[in-house]
Amino acid sequence: MTPGEPALNGPRITRVERNGAGQLVVFVEGRSEPYVDARVARCFPWSVPDTYVSVRNKDGKEIALLRGLDGLEDQARKLIEEELRDKVFNPRILRILDFKSEFGVTSITAQTDRGKVTFQVRTRDDVRVLSPTRALFRDADGNTYELADLTALEDRFQKQLSHFF
Repeated sequence: MTPGEPALNGPRITRVERNGAGQLVVFVEGRSEPYVDARVARCFPWSVPDTYVSVRNKDGKEIALLRGLDGLEDQARKLIEEELRDKVFNPRILRILDFKSEFGVTSITAQTDRGKVTFQVRTRDDVRVLSPTRALFRDADGNTYELADLTALEDRFQKQLSHFF
């Protein structure tokens, strides 16, 4: 997107701000009332997380699909980047601390860039393989955990996780 270019899908976003309640408020071309308590979400492909960003109303209906944030004013880009960083829980796995598999459920305890977490993976459908060594794990609550490099893990955890790749 270049400045002033409309969204890939939907109206052009003219301004983004926060209201007194901390909600994201999105103003779009051709609409007199802004969208209050708007949401943002990254879209596929996961390998380029800031390429496609969906802007949605408070009910989750898409307002606009952006092909990146470069075409937005500085304040709008900053607020959307903050929202993506702070509201979207997507920690990077730095180390696997424990791995258990019981009754078809895999429980993984990991050190991430956001602290220690334990999450469960039920099926292979909960794992999105991005490359031969990179994957996203989705837990039962819909949180995603990124494993950037399988080969950086201890050998025993590489072997245990390799069946997901």
